[in-house]
Amino acid sequence: MPKTKNILKIASSVFDIESNSISQLKSKLTDDFTMSVTEILNSDGRIIVAGVGKSANIASKIVATFNSTGQPSVFLHAADALHGDLGNIQKNDIVICISKSGNTKEIKLLVPLIKKLGNKIISICGNLNSYLAKESNFCLDVSVEKEACPNNLAPTSSTTAQLVMGDALAVCLLELRDFSDEDFARFHPGGILGKRLFLKVSDIISEQSKAFVSPNSTLQEVIVEISAKRLGSAAVINQSKLIGIITDGDLRRMLEDSPDISNIIASDIMSDSPRTISPDMLASEALTILEKNNISQLIVLDNSEYKGIIHIHDILKEGI
Repeated sequence: MPKTKNILKIASSVFDIESNSISQLKSKLTDDFTMSVTEILNSDGRIIVAGVGKSANIASKIVATFNSTGQPSVFLHAADALHGDLGNIQKNDIVICISKSGNTKEIKLLVPLIKKLGNKIISICGNLNSYLAKESNFCLDVSVEKEACPNNLAPTSSTTAQLVMGDALAVCLLELRDFSDEDFARFHPGGILGKRLFLKVSDIISEQSKAFVSPNSTLQEVIVEISAKRLGSAAVINQSKLIGIITDGDLRRMLEDSPDISNIIASDIMSDSPRTISPDMLASEALTILEKNNISQLIVLDNSEYKGIIHIHDILKEGI
């Protein structure tokens, strides 16, 4: 059982070895990288990313990154390709093959089949003298001095280098295509960014959020309405027109300032200049208004029609 101090020392060594491997990648960038990006940009096909073993795991992650940044991609396990999945490769697709050695049996069997189909091959390879590197149209060098594994066997630095090279391709492609936050959100509608860019106020408010009283409502009626809707406030509506808002804070201040509360009605304690927002505005914009003005709720109005109240907690519950 190693001592605790040795555990931290080992972890630090892994960071040093792998970060050094990444730093060295910059010096390995050649025209093949530029031509690879250009080839993909000019293609109307997909990217097929293939690998075997740990390289297959990296290939799967790179595919996920490509797809999420607007580049249609498909993962292809090199072994499965030899048993029917080669049919996934279509006429205009570009194939990226990932391999540390570039000489694995599956890769050596797969490459000639891809070339026979007429597809371009980009290799992400750790051995420039390998079969894969020499048979590719473009080769991206991800060779590393050593693995972080003390036996220099377990793929660690090498797979990290493969992943970073895939990230470099993806980022180059998205920048050259002017891929925006809005574009990213289209592919992540269920994520936080998607909600920030698409979730509207109208998507959050409901009938439960439509707390309101009349100007002549008694103090008891005001308290009951605010408590029932659990929003900490209620709109004051007179003949379908918004004239104010009463919040928990207004009630507390009234109790502090008024010794006799028996005859108090809603119009006596309401704030007559409530902040409002349209239901078509984004929930993220509503949050900005709430934080900027240090308030907890906004009245939702649609062409002067009262729709409800949006509370900061409603927005935060959505993860925005």
